[in-house]
Amino acid sequence: MSNNPLHQFQINTIVPVEFAGIDASFTNSAVAMVATVAVVSIFLIMGMGGRALVPGRWQSMAELSYSFVADMVRDNVGNEGRKYFPIIFSLFMFILFGNFLGLLPYSFTFTSHVAVTFTLAMAVFIGVTLIGIARHGLHFFTFFVPGGVPAVMLPLLVPIEIISYLSRPVSLSIRLFANMTAGHTMMKVFAAFIVPLGFLGGWAPFAVDVALTGFEFLVAFLQAYVFAVLTCIYLNDSIHLH
Repeated sequence: MSNNPLHQFQINTIVPVEFAGIDASFTNSAVAMVATVAVVSIFLIMGMGGRALVPGRWQSMAELSYSFVADMVRDNVGNEGRKYFPIIFSLFMFILFGNFLGLLPYSFTFTSHVAVTFTLAMAVFIGVTLIGIARHGLHFFTFFVPGGVPAVMLPLLVPIEIISYLSRPVSLSIRLFANMTAGHTMMKVFAAFIVPLGFLGGWAPFAVDVALTGFEFLVAFLQAYVFAVLTCIYLNDSIHLH
């Protein structure tokens, strides 16, 4: 196994597929995504399958996940955001379980690749923009005109507002990608010192790695939460033009 801390992010082809000159191979990243969807599906099916009056552990966790995202949508978007709950819930669970599964030994963290996180962020960006245009028509573009600002300042402020809006998918994707990549790299760096330092010296980097693992579980949750809550905020902007 390579000691290069970046080796863990390498894309490896599992099943080579080429279509019309495009490399559409099934990779370890795709395997991780399929596994994530499967685990989320099993988690929710097992959790909601019984529908007991007194919920068990699985049902309690599934209901907690549902109510957590539902409260997030209601608090940040309002009642009008309920129709968009399924996509926000799906995004949250997909990123959350993808982050968690990436912490398992010999697994792959697909959220550590900016191509994946940018694709998710662009889907959110395009979706909320289309929702805003569909609801408000051309009035949507008044979103880029700050209220109560003198007309002489608009040529300066409107481009700033537009650039700020267009930067949303970039900041959203880089935040998730950078946090997951940095954490996994640090864990790999300290893990590389455990064996070379021997039985006595290896305890220090091992202890650091254990602490980093616990911290990474927290980061995995926080990054899924931040991605979902920012999606709600962007959706709220498109619906209410705040």
